Amino acid sequence: MAGRLGWFLKKAGAKEPVLTMSFAIGTLALLVPPLSPYTKYTGMINRATPYNYSIPIQDDDNIPDIPTPISFSLHF
Repeated sequence: MAGRLGWFLKKAGAKEPVLTMSFAIGTLALLVPPLSPYTKYTGMINRATPYNYSIPIQDDDNIPDIPTPISFSLHF
């Protein structure tokens, strides 16, 4: 089986080198990312990130537990 595959790749590379290399690059593009260490950390970040984010409530300017800012106002 491996001998036939090697023979086929040798013949295909001799007849159509651009097509053979494009298939090789495409195969590597599909096989290499799951083996990358970045995949592990991407999965860890995705598991730690919540899917639902809280929506801020409508502000009616009557929230006593949040202090008013004392710094400069951005209103001109």
